[in-house]
Amino acid sequence: MAEKQGNKKVCPVSSKCGGCQWINRPYGEQLQSKAVRFRKMMEPFCKTEGIIGMEEPEHYRCKVHAAFGEDRKHNAISGIYEERSHRIVSVDSCLIENEKADAIVVSVRGLLKSFKIRPYNEDTGYGLLRHVLVRVGHATGQILVVLVLSSPILPSKNNFVKALLKLHPEITSIVINVNDRNTSMVLGEREQVVYGKGYIEDRLCGKVFRISPKSFYQVNPVQTEKLYGKAMEYAALTGKETVLDAYCGTGTIGLIASEYAGRVIGVELNGDAVRDARMNAKQNQVKNIEFYQNDAGRLLLQMAEQGEKLDVLFMDPPRSGSSQEFLDAAVRIRPGRIVYISCNPETLVRDLKILTGQGYRVERSVAVDMFPFTEGIESVSLLTKK
Repeated sequence: MAEKQGNKKVCPVSSKCGGCQWINRPYGEQLQSKAVRFRKMMEPFCKTEGIIGMEEPEHYRCKVHAAFGEDRKHNAISGIYEERSHRIVSVDSCLIENEKADAIVVSVRGLLKSFKIRPYNEDTGYGLLRHVLVRVGHATGQILVVLVLSSPILPSKNNFVKALLKLHPEITSIVINVNDRNTSMVLGEREQVVYGKGYIEDRLCGKVFRISPKSFYQVNPVQTEKLYGKAMEYAALTGKETVLDAYCGTGTIGLIASEYAGRVIGVELNGDAVRDARMNAKQNQVKNIEFYQNDAGRLLLQMAEQGEKLDVLFMDPPRSGSSQEFLDAAVRIRPGRIVYISCNPETLVRDLKILTGQGYRVERSVAVDMFPFTEGIESVSLLTKK
């Protein structure tokens, strides 16, 4: 998808895809622009540290999702939805996606005709293959392929799997996911493992994590290690602290912190994620962590009402930032340190205004470039009690 022109990279579909707003900007210029923007936004709170960039900023996405459809001549196409639409932009290789994952998607598309499998048509409801999701373990090299079908029956299933494995013997697991609803959600509720364990594992910050089709796992593991490394540095754990990992997902931050803390509590609303988190704790033989399926704000309030003490609060909310209820609960239990991991500087600034108005000050803050070639800025900030 990308070709070099001198020192500059040009993507033939960037104007339609919208995935990489900065694909034609030199990487150094991208970093500079993000650093300046973040520094200006954080000026009211603290002086920021230098942005943490990538040495090799290409092909960093270890999770690749391709939508399938047909062109006017009924040939199978796969790729990315055009910005703000459900029209598929045909893509064979992408500058920010894992190259092996892209090659697997192209191979799946190439097998469809000989197996008489038609891609799904959203308008008519005909066809079988809706999406292909490929997840690659960055440190382990394990590969999970998820075939998202509109009905549970894949014709000549065993032969299809054999043909795909012949092309890509490095695949470690294949799962059929059934999405028979008229929805923009990629994955449906039902799953059937057709090859391997149905999940892969990856190593991050010395811990092993299980990644199933629906698991949340950061798409850029190289930068995630740097991001979480900074979060641990800011938390300054000594081995005695009680730590809470809010919005904990599959438990990554809490499990990494468990090595340096006395007791860790993880809280997450998504039941599937909590199940994965408990599995990850068991696999890593971590004994000083408990996971609760609950609203993070509600759990903090319960702890405050019971007079429990909290030393460090890790929070990694969604793009929309934290809720007022959660921030009120955090202020009520008054942890000594709050480590705020953010994927959206606008909502970070909004939440910091609330916390600094309630007896906290921002001591340190750093931006981490998790999404090169896009406008996204991830960051870590440390707040302490005044």
